[in-house]
Amino acid sequence: QAQLVESGGGLVQAGGSLRLSCAANIRDFSNIPMGWFRRAPGKERDFVAAISTSGASTYYADSVKGRFTISRDNGRNTVFLQMNNLKPEDTAVYYCAADPEGSWKDYADYAYWGQGTQVTVSS
Repeated sequence: QAQLVESGGGLVQAGGSLRLSCAANIRDFSNIPMGWFRRAPGKERDFVAAISTSGASTYYADSVKGRFTISRDNGRNTVFLQMNNLKPEDTAVYYCAADPEGSWKDYADYAYWGQGTQVTVSS
């Protein structure tokens, strides 16, 4: 069993920033890769970013590379997504995910999910 709780979403103007947090109540968090996904209205859940257990390796979707940064604090069982220079097309529900098997970019490979937090970027 695991529980992931996202926070930090909200309404922001284009060009602004938000920092999402995901508090993970999960056994052995420091040995579990983590990811962020998003789902825009009418679209499928898309990969945003992923991070290795130590945080040494990170992966990003091309659409967010250079603007978003994923990080983690294993002492606090928390993963973060810093989002800068936000664009209207970043508007979506953002989900935290844990414990992928196989491809870290495929949402079907993740075992645990949060409920999501809404991010809305106005033009």
